[in-house]
Amino acid sequence: MEKNLKQFNEAGASEIIRIAIFGPESTGKTTLAKQLADHYQTVWVPEFARDYLQEKLDSGLGICDIDDMLPIAYGQTKLENESAAIANGYLFCDTNLMVTKVFSELYYNFCDSLLDKAARTHQYDLFFLTDIDVPWEDDGLRDSPEGRESVFSVFKQSLIDNKKPFITLTGDKETRLNKAIAIIEELRKAKKMGIDSLDFVQIYEHGIPIAKVQEQLTIYKNGIAKTILDRPATIGDGIMHLSTEEFVEKATFFNANKASLKLKKLVPASGAATRMFKFLNEFLKDYDHDTESINAYVNRKRDLELSLFIVGMDKFPFFKAIDKRLRADFSDFEFWSADQKNYYFVTYLLHSDYFDFASKPKGVLPFHDYIDHVATPFEEHLNESVAYAAVQQKSYLHFTITQAHQALFEKLEQELKSNIEAQSNVTVEIGYSYQDKSTDSVTVDANNHLVKNQNNQLLFRPGGHGALIENLNALDADIVFIKNIDNVIQNHSDAIALYKKGLAGILLELQIRVFKYVEAIYQQQVRESEVDEIVTFVQNELSIEFVKGFPEFTFENKIKELIRVLDRPIRVCGMVKNEGEPGGGPFWVIDGKGKMSLQIVESSQMDLKNEEQQRILDNATHFNPVDLVCGIKNYKNQKFDLSQFVDHNSGFIVERKLGSDTIKSYELPGLWNGAMAKWITVFVEVPMVTFNPVKNVNDLLKPAHQFHQNL
Repeated sequence: MEKNLKQFNEAGASEIIRIAIFGPESTGKTTLAKQLADHYQTVWVPEFARDYLQEKLDSGLGICDIDDMLPIAYGQTKLENESAAIANGYLFCDTNLMVTKVFSELYYNFCDSLLDKAARTHQYDLFFLTDIDVPWEDDGLRDSPEGRESVFSVFKQSLIDNKKPFITLTGDKETRLNKAIAIIEELRKAKKMGIDSLDFVQIYEHGIPIAKVQEQLTIYKNGIAKTILDRPATIGDGIMHLSTEEFVEKATFFNANKASLKLKKLVPASGAATRMFKFLNEFLKDYDHDTESINAYVNRKRDLELSLFIVGMDKFPFFKAIDKRLRADFSDFEFWSADQKNYYFVTYLLHSDYFDFASKPKGVLPFHDYIDHVATPFEEHLNESVAYAAVQQKSYLHFTITQAHQALFEKLEQELKSNIEAQSNVTVEIGYSYQDKSTDSVTVDANNHLVKNQNNQLLFRPGGHGALIENLNALDADIVFIKNIDNVIQNHSDAIALYKKGLAGILLELQIRVFKYVEAIYQQQVRESEVDEIVTFVQNELSIEFVKGFPEFTFENKIKELIRVLDRPIRVCGMVKNEGEPGGGPFWVIDGKGKMSLQIVESSQMDLKNEEQQRILDNATHFNPVDLVCGIKNYKNQKFDLSQFVDHNSGFIVERKLGSDTIKSYELPGLWNGAMAKWITVFVEVPMVTFNPVKNVNDLLKPAHQFHQNL
């Protein structure tokens, strides 16, 4: 018995890549094995059972029975071992022991223990599970086509139960072949990196190319170079300043020229509001309401945020709803102590059985309390969209969300959309997209080894805000307004619309000039005497610094450089004066090639251990409120491929705790940081009234989020 088992297990011992093609009858296994062997100029292993059973049938010994299972298994293994000895790097097996095991169990409700053990332990680098989406063909040995679905499910489940690495192949012959080749090429790279087959399948199904995994592992090993700041962008040195009258002129220009444009408003709204309620969650975890007063807790923890929350509790837009629920659930609520009321208020606010606000996206939370209703950020963005992003009585609004939250947004859409459309006489088309899983990163431990969870599954982390460049890239629009989900206001909405339109007017004026020059250059209509005019525009209006030595370039090289700096997407970014808010700011930075450019830089991207870099940060005068207007088409009205304008050397390594261990994940450069690093960038000062983010629930107590009837 041991000798026989050893014979079975000899297969798989060499270093060739073994692919098992696995599936029910008449699903294209033989065809695919032949195609792959031909493509890789190697051998394939035919199905031993076919000749064996045909010979038995021709000899008058009848059809297949239970006693044929072991001989078929032995014969198949012998064929595979012989083929492996002459294989050219790859071996493609039309069938395998697992198929024999499944058929034995399926038709005879029995599997010999030797065959069962051999099939379970026999290893392949990958199984291709062939789907039943191809016509069934009768060859005289096959069963009837009835029940193909149930048979396929048995085959699939056998791979799952035995923890075999498999990928399902669907489609016609050509589609399957091309997909299989692409997968095998990825598998080959993964094996060279030491990634095992089960991990490879997880990475593949997540949609992450192996080359990206290699890049991420290299980043974990070597770290990420810090951004080199040259100086802060300031008024007159990278930041444009306009008077209110000039903003009105720009807004008027935008209104006069938008009729032929397709506008969209993009609102990043992914993720839950966990951080917004962080201090309240900590309070519920650490506070013992039976032994301690809330005042004692505040003093013990020095939790001024909790103190402010309690003092201003009745001013929150959700106060009435929670208070009403508490009074309905507890008949003696009126007689409770203040501490008991406050504790239960926070409990109802956050507990999953009640309002569960920390687990919901910010976009659906109550932010503003009006006379007749409570408004969410979703509603405020709808109102903004019709106010400044509408053309021909139509507005397009797009939210990037987490798929699990889509029903919450759609519920609000059904409740609000028709009323807003009736009031504004603007039709609003709302779209949603998710952050692509293929932009996620693998997670590693302190030794840069892949981290798995308790189920032996790889841990992936979302790729960060910069991944949304793919969502922006997918939008069909001439101009895209971008604004964060939590940056909404209850008052001064007319001012918000004015400054957004003003930024769009600046963008349009610049685009007209840029498109004129780019078209002239491509049509070879620019003379040497006209180069200075373009250079002056680039330097003074676009704040672009040319490479050293540009004045000495030949005419031809100057033209090439002008195309490089002008034929790019454009973003006009609102900047507010720095009043201590955390986040990114505008700076002149120097890249690895010594080129200077305007960038929005986060403090985490800076080397703040360097005194000079810290000094530059300290001297910064402005802050990025994430108020962008983007031109994403070229002079021919064709969309740019925005993925070509990303600084892939930018990003963040984020460390977190997993139990007692430290794990690391990589986040892509922020959407308005590295993901737009190679755009034409124009910074414009806007007033503080345009910047009203809600990062902490207590921000809702600020005047911008409190209703004033006289406004």
